Amino acid sequence: MLKYYRPLILVAAVLTVFANVEIIGKGADKMSSTKLNLLPSPKVKITTVYDNYLHSPGLETDWGFSCLVEAGDKNILFDTGANGQILLRNMDKLGIETKMINTVVLSHPHGDHTGGLSRFLERNSGVTVYSPASFPSSFTDSIERTGAKCVSVDGAVEISGHVGVTGQLGDTIKEQSLVIASSAGIVVITGCAHPGILKIVKETKSLTGENIYLVMGGFHLGGESEEGLRDIVEGLIDMGVKKVAPCHCSGKNTRLFFERAFKSNYIDNGVGKIIEI
Repeated sequence: MLKYYRPLILVAAVLTVFANVEIIGKGADKMSSTKLNLLPSPKVKITTVYDNYLHSPGLETDWGFSCLVEAGDKNILFDTGANGQILLRNMDKLGIETKMINTVVLSHPHGDHTGGLSRFLERNSGVTVYSPASFPSSFTDSIERTGAKCVSVDGAVEISGHVGVTGQLGDTIKEQSLVIASSAGIVVITGCAHPGILKIVKETKSLTGENIYLVMGGFHLGGESEEGLRDIVEGLIDMGVKKVAPCHCSGKNTRLFFERAFKSNYIDNGVGKIIEI
């Protein structure tokens, strides 16, 4: 993984790098870091390709989430929904070539976020798959048998100069979120936000030291009370979040509440929605 070392690098720095890299399973790299030093991508395009909310007529809805992120030299499929056939049909209708995707990031091991992976890999196994380290080795082994490379993520990792992941957060359900540096600020994409949306945003600000422009994805607030939603909205605003685009497991009431609170900075998200920054 480490391509070269300069002769004058301090021994302590080298030891730090090796402390954060180990080989597990059948060649799956385990990676972690403590900071994300990301540079803004001149253009970021995010397309929701799988969701239980509909944005563009003619596409299929289903319980689950997946989106395509185009930033710099990386075309990243974040999560894969529950059903690979629906995922691929939606991608075909949106004109998305599977071969254009070079990276897959999985948020957590629930089937509504990983179920479409095997079908996708049948079309394109020339990708690197980043999954939380808590995924079972049998899962990562099955990925590598397709010819794809699997990277097991513990702490924060930079996937490219513009994109990284938070690393796995949470106690009972370990989950990682995608972090993109745009010209407008940091974008955070969550799968289900099981660790808590406020915790994820707070951790992202700590990792990047930057303002959060957009938070999108599943917020897992379907059963949250109005008082709880108010506290969450106030917390996001206090942390400087500019825009929100909740979908998937966020809940209908949550989406309505966030729309009233963020007004023009609320983005109605669902399958087929394209966000360009």
